[in-house]
Amino acid sequence: MRSSSRTLAYGALGLVAVLALLLAIFSGPGGRRAVLVSAGITLAVQAVAFALARLAAPEKQLKAWAVGTVLRFVTLVVYALVLIKPLGLPAVPALMSLVSLLFVTTVLESLLLTS
Repeated sequence: MRSSSRTLAYGALGLVAVLALLLAIFSGPGGRRAVLVSAGITLAVQAVAFALARLAAPEKQLKAWAVGTVLRFVTLVVYALVLIKPLGLPAVPALMSLVSLLFVTTVLESLLLTS
């Protein structure tokens, strides 16, 4: 069984690698900004989702994780339909980076919850 600090370190490295890859792919004028805004949103949403799952009682942890998953989905929908245009972000880099980062952090969250 992995220690949670080692899992966190590997996950953080993976997250940084994905973020660097997204910044390299979307290097256009608005692309980098879109990736960084998406990273900030991911950080906030993931912090709430992880706290919900971590603080839940053991018998309710799966339900709390499911609530976090719904929170991620709602965030994606609101970002796509409400926030992208007013923020002046290009849609493809913004949405691709948000989805990619949410996926990576969700995988990391499951590893942290089981370690």
